[in-house]
Amino acid sequence: MTVHKYDEMMSRYERLISEFTALAKYKGVTLSAESFEYIQTIGLVAKAKGIARALLGQIIPERDGLLSFNDIASRFAPSRNGCFVGDKFILMAHSYYRRGMSPINNWAPGFIDKFWHFGDDKTKKYIALDEDRVRIDVDAPDYLEKDFWYGPPFNKDIKSIEQGPVKLCPPERSVSALFADAYCLDIVWTESSDIKSFQSLEIKTEDIHIEVEGQRHFPARYLHAEFDTTTNCFRHFDGAIQLFTEAEYLQRRDSNFNMWKKNSTHIKPKSSKIFKFNESSIETKDWVEFCCRFYVNNPLAFKCFYGEYPKDVMECL
Repeated sequence: MTVHKYDEMMSRYERLISEFTALAKYKGVTLSAESFEYIQTIGLVAKAKGIARALLGQIIPERDGLLSFNDIASRFAPSRNGCFVGDKFILMAHSYYRRGMSPINNWAPGFIDKFWHFGDDKTKKYIALDEDRVRIDVDAPDYLEKDFWYGPPFNKDIKSIEQGPVKLCPPERSVSALFADAYCLDIVWTESSDIKSFQSLEIKTEDIHIEVEGQRHFPARYLHAEFDTTTNCFRHFDGAIQLFTEAEYLQRRDSNFNMWKKNSTHIKPKSSKIFKFNESSIETKDWVEFCCRFYVNNPLAFKCFYGEYPKDVMECL
């Protein structure tokens, strides 16, 4: 964000900053103009030593400094992952829960989501807060990163996988080299009689394109498989390279298989099949390995089938 745009953003919040400064002063916290910062991945933040505890009010910490989740939730709604939302401000979980443990990043996926919704009122769980920062643009939307996975998770018991689309995207466009320039991995599971069908499409970033018959195309690796639930093996498996024009690519990359089929302007890219198994009995473990190797160097495939990124990728992230 440029300085000009940043100043413009802050001027938009002038009244909100003034009102919150008065509230903080009433709670014993003195703020200045330098106490406020707009962070794209979080929102408008007020910074001061111990501000979160001062605004939270009296609460007894554990010996290790952790605070009772339920005690905080009785005063502020835990309605957003990693956040306790009040009328005038939002208390946030410790910045160590953020990507790379950096205070300017969004939440690292996984743990906070699980922790926030685990258990009930009787579950005794404790959390570390971001003690020196609170968010004050309460009604503003949350920043959503492109690191997500929606849809049914993979299960080695293929018969138990729910029907529907699945989509995985890498965490940062700035680390595209770690993800073989993948924009997303798009998957769908469907079922008919004793056959469960699988389709997947690896879409690259728009920097990856090739020339075919004098025209620029955007290549995408496509897989299709049919699993026989009576034999517990894949009876059919094939792979192809689909070639999208620029218009097709821009339309397809942020949709999924279901949306694509419902779209009146149905996309029909050029396609070249590059392998096939027919009338086969491919076991799941071999099929998974084939899929991961076909989507060469793309950790999204590994995360899809194994539930997490490879260790070296996690260390880099």
